[in-house]
Amino acid sequence: MLKYILRRLLQMIPTVIGVILVTFALFNIVPNDLAAIALGKNVTLEMLENFDEQRGLNRPLFFGTRSAIRAYEDQDLAEGAGRWRNWSNAVWSAEAGSITLQPGSEIDPLAFKLKDEVEYEWTVKYRGEGTLAGQELSSSDWKTEKVRFQGLESGAFETDLQTLEIKKLKLRRVVSNPFDSQLFFYVGQLARGELGFSEHFKQPVSKLLLDGVPPSLALMIPIFFIGLIVSVSLSLVCAFFRNQFLDRFLVVTAVALMSINYLVFIIVGQYFLAYKEGLFPVWGYESARYIVLPALIGIVSGLGSNIRFYRTIMLDEMYKDYVRTAFAKGVSKPRVLFVHVLKNAMIPIITNVVIAIPFLYTGSLLLEKFFGIPGLGYLGVTAVLSSDIDVVRALVLIGALMFVVANLLTDICYAAADPRVKLK
Repeated sequence: MLKYILRRLLQMIPTVIGVILVTFALFNIVPNDLAAIALGKNVTLEMLENFDEQRGLNRPLFFGTRSAIRAYEDQDLAEGAGRWRNWSNAVWSAEAGSITLQPGSEIDPLAFKLKDEVEYEWTVKYRGEGTLAGQELSSSDWKTEKVRFQGLESGAFETDLQTLEIKKLKLRRVVSNPFDSQLFFYVGQLARGELGFSEHFKQPVSKLLLDGVPPSLALMIPIFFIGLIVSVSLSLVCAFFRNQFLDRFLVVTAVALMSINYLVFIIVGQYFLAYKEGLFPVWGYESARYIVLPALIGIVSGLGSNIRFYRTIMLDEMYKDYVRTAFAKGVSKPRVLFVHVLKNAMIPIITNVVIAIPFLYTGSLLLEKFFGIPGLGYLGVTAVLSSDIDVVRALVLIGALMFVVANLLTDICYAAADPRVKLK
């Protein structure tokens, strides 16, 4: 078994790499602007740039030597004057699709001061004479030129006795290492155990996760184990009394529980059991008493689907040859059910149980939100509502990795439950 586990762990490496790449794609490629999503509308370009700097978003996506910077947005002046309208000595011509800087002008189009130790590059399409970032420009025809400068130097345009006409202009940050990219920055963070920083909670994401795990487990472990024991036991009862009143009653009850919306259980439980009767606290997480009602709701709401699923498994086993042989030998019905049938039904039960294990980590979104339990479910809902990208990305990544581990545990449990399963 040890060799099998080691081999599976090695096989998990490509899967883990795939999970990391998919997570990177979801949060770095698909969104239009992570900084704008996280910080909202009323922020400056410099604040957005600082957000990008902290999270490596001002680097090339995969690899490269140039990356965009928010100090100046790429501009084709044929589409409009943009920021240049603020300067009276810069005349925009819609017909020519260009800006003309008058003699004696000095214009710095940057939105904020650049970092001193970083190298930048202007790409300008121009004609005429002038100076850009201290470098002289001179051409009678349209010409595209690249001008490098350090952040400590001025990135401004200057004209002396002649005019300078500009058609296109863009600014890039020069990256010395082509692999100093967003992808490698993200992988480096994960290798160091860093999951980012929460803009909403103003705390490291790793600390938020560590603080949220105990409340989530305190809620989900009772729901998981009690729900499993009760649903398997009731499914065996259904198989024991199949086609009798008790079996039909439990099936009807299971269908009814499946048909009721999850929110109905929460609202009815809070209103009648907590508010009206005062049997449980309505809100908070101060002691074990605060967990009882949400755990009870979680167990009851999940019984319907679990009973139907496990009942189907038990009844499927009841019609197999080994059950008829056991009855023919005079084995009692309870022993057939609780020894033979239950043991042979463990494979689908294990599959259903182990796949549910990652949800113990993520917690219950609605229960934690409605009952004020500060677990990972509550954290996830708050992060989504506040566009806290780093928290959402960490929850998605760790949840996906736990599913990978759950698949390995499933195979190991198969071998432990059924001697016919060989780990090879």
